[in-house]
Amino acid sequence: MPKKKPAAQSGKKSPLLILLILLIILGICAIGAYAYVEISKLKNQVTDMNSGKPVAKEVVPVVPVYMDLDTFTVSLKPDAQDSDRILYIGLTLKVTDAKTKTLLEEHLPDVRSRLLVLFSQQTAAELTGDQAKAMLATKVKDAVNASIPEQHKPMVTNVLFNAFILR
Repeated sequence: MPKKKPAAQSGKKSPLLILLILLIILGICAIGAYAYVEISKLKNQVTDMNSGKPVAKEVVPVVPVYMDLDTFTVSLKPDAQDSDRILYIGLTLKVTDAKTKTLLEEHLPDVRSRLLVLFSQQTAAELTGDQAKAMLATKVKDAVNASIPEQHKPMVTNVLFNAFILR
């Protein structure tokens, strides 16, 4: 008896071959979608350039410039309850740029003098609490900005406390 070849195998496709074809089709679709999105972005940029709109530029982060001041030890103004109170305070000023830092360093004796007068006018009761420290930081910022009268724009943007001891 002659042996018959299985006819069923000739019409049947391997599951691996079907999976491979599906993966190839999926990859082609993904590449096409990516190309479509990128081409759309390019078209929008060209349209914006032709319409006169400025193209949005990336914002470069500004490096902060800090100026450390030597610590201050000041006798506070006496109030009714306390007679001798001392404030030990360390400050760091955040300034707008390096040029401003250089300008403040040139006028440092005037800046320190204004700050010493400001601190010595405070009482211990005025310096306790978080709100009082925030108010003092605002006063320090105003005093430093006022120390150089020819400057019309604010030079100090923030005041940071490194040490704050009230005795």
